Amino acid sequence: MKILLIEDESSLRESIITYFTDEGNICETAVDYKSAIEKINIYNYDCILLDLTLPGGDGMEILRTIKKINKKDGVLIISARHSLDDKLDGLNLGADDYLVKPFHLSELKARVTAIVRRKSYDGSNVITFNEIQIDTQAMSVKIGDNVLTLTRKEYDLLVYFIANQSKVITKSAIAEHLWGDEIDLSDHFDFIYTHIKNLRKKLIEAGCKDYIKSMYGVGYKFENI
Repeated sequence: MKILLIEDESSLRESIITYFTDEGNICETAVDYKSAIEKINIYNYDCILLDLTLPGGDGMEILRTIKKINKKDGVLIISARHSLDDKLDGLNLGADDYLVKPFHLSELKARVTAIVRRKSYDGSNVITFNEIQIDTQAMSVKIGDNVLTLTRKEYDLLVYFIANQSKVITKSAIAEHLWGDEIDLSDHFDFIYTHIKNLRKKLIEAGCKDYIKSMYGVGYKFENI
């Protein structure tokens, strides 16, 4: 998953970053209203973790911006505000869930996972695309009865392709999804080609059709044959 954490409290921010990145997720941060708006306008995320009380502005205004620009990112509010009015305001503005501080990191992860599953895969733990079956909880991939052994990047790439099937995905978008926005994109396009080449080879060798199409000069498309 690619997550944006909008949180100014340093100790909580570091705890959440460590928890999610240790499990192989991309976790970017914004510590104030201005930097949060900048990232939301430029990048896409599987889930945005949004604190409501921020330096320079209010989290509710960030929700309004997300709604105004028609972003499809999942949004989980994490806030010390526990009044019913705050919860209702956040949910009515488009947040997918509301978690009151303090909370256990395991509960935070469960809520984030539920949001992403609900938005991307119709609430199911199992993603099916023709002969491809992915168990998102076990992080396992099968082609028919054949179990694939994928690296974490190959797995993330396959899930990303299926979630965006039939769309042209640029190399920059793939790089940002797999490595985050702190990378030097020019240094990673060769890595993208290598990951896609290896993923395609493993899929085909397991009996899968070749769904990954190169779009010359642009990127790639994952589509039904």
